Amino acid sequence: MDLEANLKSVQQRIEAACARAGREPGSVTLIAVTKTQPPEVVCAAAALGLSVFGENKVQEAKAKISACPGRLRWHMLGHLQSNKCRDAVELFEMVQSVDSLYLAEELNKRADQAAKTLPVLLEVNAVGEASKFGSRPDQLLADLSRINALPRLEIHGLMTVPPWALDPEKVRPVFRQMRELKERCEQILGAPLPHLSMGMTGDFEVAIEEGATMVRIGTALFGSRPKAAA
Repeated sequence: MDLEANLKSVQQRIEAACARAGREPGSVTLIAVTKTQPPEVVCAAAALGLSVFGENKVQEAKAKISACPGRLRWHMLGHLQSNKCRDAVELFEMVQSVDSLYLAEELNKRADQAAKTLPVLLEVNAVGEASKFGSRPDQLLADLSRINALPRLEIHGLMTVPPWALDPEKVRPVFRQMRELKERCEQILGAPLPHLSMGMTGDFEVAIEEGATMVRIGTALFGSRPKAAA
């Protein structure tokens, strides 16, 4: 794995997608997804200038973060069980996978106990896939004001994992729907939501063209994931 070359390639692709969309490259945050990657790989990525990392499981993050440079910023990307909320509040700068009002309330309770304010993204299951977590758009709009009223959470925007497609153009409508949903949320809240987290290795350029401010990249940086130890 040539991490430096991979990073340069991803950065060039981000810049090209931003240019097509008339956006500044600095408007997109690259989140390095380090699921199953050891701390040494995180440290190597940090040495190349990456500073925002994403993990999918609290237990793995708990073991890994303490072995990595303290200046790094960590986002929770995967499904969060309510019994892991206390650890998530402690470990992560942002939880991107708030997929229900119930989970938001549990995070708020744990953040209150820790005397912290927690930035969150609300996860949307845009097309209702049974295999994915997230609120359906109509449910999100129904719950939005109640989540926004939770004093320890700050809603910073929306996150989605679109259906997998060989051709990224097939998911462009999902990304566009997310941008429009964010605009509806902003109207309801009467405040801007700065972030749309959408786009991964196979489709991040299309996501950027449709308004993504965060892209979550694993494979294009680190190659195929190593198998987790049994």
